[in-house]
Amino acid sequence: MSERIYQRCIQPDCAGTLAVDDTRFLCPRCGGLVDVAYEWSRLPVPPSLRFFEQRWAERQDPLSCSGVWRFRELLPFAEPRWIMTIGEGQTILQQADGLCGYVNMNRGRLYLQYEGLNPSGSFKDNGMTAAFTHARMVGARRAACASTGNTSASLAVFCSATGLMRAIIFIGSGKIAYGKLAQALDHGALTIQIAGDFDDAMQRVQQVSQQLGIYLVNSINPFRLEGQKSIMYRVLEGLRWEVPDWVIVPGGNLGNVSAFGKAFFELQQLGLISRLPRLAVINAAGANTLYQLYEEQGIRWRAGAWPRQQVQEFFQQLQAQHRRASTIASAIEINQPVNLPKALRALEWCDGVVREVTDQEILDAKAQVGVHGLGCEPASAASVAGLKRLRQEGVISKDERVVCVLTGHQLKDPTATVAYHSTDPQMFEEVLGKRGVRRPTFANRSVQVPNDLGEIIKAIELYA
Repeated sequence: MSERIYQRCIQPDCAGTLAVDDTRFLCPRCGGLVDVAYEWSRLPVPPSLRFFEQRWAERQDPLSCSGVWRFRELLPFAEPRWIMTIGEGQTILQQADGLCGYVNMNRGRLYLQYEGLNPSGSFKDNGMTAAFTHARMVGARRAACASTGNTSASLAVFCSATGLMRAIIFIGSGKIAYGKLAQALDHGALTIQIAGDFDDAMQRVQQVSQQLGIYLVNSINPFRLEGQKSIMYRVLEGLRWEVPDWVIVPGGNLGNVSAFGKAFFELQQLGLISRLPRLAVINAAGANTLYQLYEEQGIRWRAGAWPRQQVQEFFQQLQAQHRRASTIASAIEINQPVNLPKALRALEWCDGVVREVTDQEILDAKAQVGVHGLGCEPASAASVAGLKRLRQEGVISKDERVVCVLTGHQLKDPTATVAYHSTDPQMFEEVLGKRGVRRPTFANRSVQVPNDLGEIIKAIELYA
């Protein structure tokens, strides 16, 4: 298998490779990011995407039931005997006509890919099953991550559900939503809180993992991104194998956009799709590194000739000015995304754009998503807020088919939701006001009434 599957540097001018079982996850020649690479001509490739429809008749098989591994021919790095699944990927692509008025789209053209139905409540399970499978292949006994919450929750769930490894989680001070922290604690993970933010935690977990030989599951791990490709396979499946015009995704550490670009690029190379969709990455304004580099400074992949020195100087300036990411969308509160080069590559492949949206726009979009049937965490709603912005700019037309990815469940961050709808001005100010949110545009406030049957009935008749 090693001759057909290996790890390869993403830089076209570098020939660096790693064996499939190597856990350094960085190019040994230039120190850059690596892909999981396949010699597709030497691997069995399905004749069409409709091949995967047969798996629905095999759902008693855990691998065919998994929304990741039922596409195992498209991520063939693991033999079936190594695969670890806990039922991830049982998600839905929902037509969202109720939201079309809010974002000014024609009915029937907007879809929401809802990843909150995963076992841990976020898209991370798609990648974690792949990373966990690779960890099992190499005999790992401990796995670690830095996290703003969702990665830690997913790792903790996989470790506790399988009993195969111990989870070690690094978080920054006050940089994790309680809904996510509760998962890590409840599922028995060793949680280490350091003084600093996600970027600090990311640096430390890489150092610790290297020194102690602990398996790293952050998205610098290319096997995690292999699992996240399956989100787009399910989008295609939900559209009866037709490619959408646009896929819009929140941008934090930029693992998703990197995985999505690779998924579509590979499918086109294999002749399984005829064209690529366009990608839009949406940053929170308080964590807008990709937006600043891509849209304001004009940084591009340029077939691998991206200006690394300019990007490094940008990061050094962030450090020198002590600029920290700050947004209510904690899942994308990241200043130095580790997958930046892969994201630039995906944007080039898919003719992408990047936008930033404020916390106000994010929470308003979140409220609109909720009132039309799906509950998502703040970071998820950045995709819908970004679509609204792109419609206002005329970048996306009313009749194009658009998929917005909702990355996590509403209960990941209930504090933000309650504060937005709260009648308590102090709570609103403490949670949202200090982040620049000034008005809960679509607040659904509770109605205060005396404990009197007549008054209760009067209130119901007035408001319902």
